[in-house]
Amino acid sequence: MNFIIEGGPIFMVPLLILLIIITALFIKGLKIYTKKTVKLINSISLFSFVFGILGFIIGLLGALESIAVTQEVSRDVLATGLKVGLLSPTFGVIIFLLGKLFSIILTSSKK
Repeated sequence: MNFIIEGGPIFMVPLLILLIIITALFIKGLKIYTKKTVKLINSISLFSFVFGILGFIIGLLGALESIAVTQEVSRDVLATGLKVGLLSPTFGVIIFLLGKLFSIILTSSKK
């Protein structure tokens, strides 16, 4: 769970909450299937994906501003910053894929 703190809690904690919501909806959908549940899982998973990318873009803009001010950045600092910046979109993509998998399972197991 260190990646949540390292990736920036402003974006990673809401993504974790969205993952919990998607999982709860999936469990609910296994008990009682409704199209509304599947649509909600799809919508929340897509939102997670876009929210993760937004976190990367905001972080990258801040990093570029800092680079412009200092005019010299070592490769180590740049590589570490990019790694940390890519944590939130990666988590968003994972949530998106899980949401899609959950909706496929719910749709295929429909009675």
